[in-house]
Amino acid sequence: MSVPNLLPAAQRELSEAIDWYEARRPGLGVEFLGAMDLALHAIADAPDQYPAWTSNPRFRRFVLDRFPYVVFFHAPATGPEVVAIGHAKRRPGYWLRRIGP
Repeated sequence: MSVPNLLPAAQRELSEAIDWYEARRPGLGVEFLGAMDLALHAIADAPDQYPAWTSNPRFRRFVLDRFPYVVFFHAPATGPEVVAIGHAKRRPGYWLRRIGP
C-alpha cells in the first residue's frame, strides 16, 4: 500500500524537520526521513492499530521511536491523511485549524 496523503502543512513540517536534523549532523536528516517513511507505511498498512488522540478521537497518532515527533492523522474511507508532523513538545492540537469539522 502507498503512504498516506500529507496535507501541505504536514509536508512543510516534515521538510523543516529534515532540514533541522541535517543541519545538526550531516546524514541525520536522512535518518529522520527513513524513520518517517517507516511510520507512514505503518499507518497506511493498519491505521486503526494506532491510538486515538484523547483530545479528539477522530484523529490517531503515531509516535516515532527514535525522534521526538508525533504523526497525527485521520483515516477517512479514501485512506489515511496526515494532518500534522509535530515535535512531541509542541502545543497539542495546534494543527486542528487545518482541517474541517
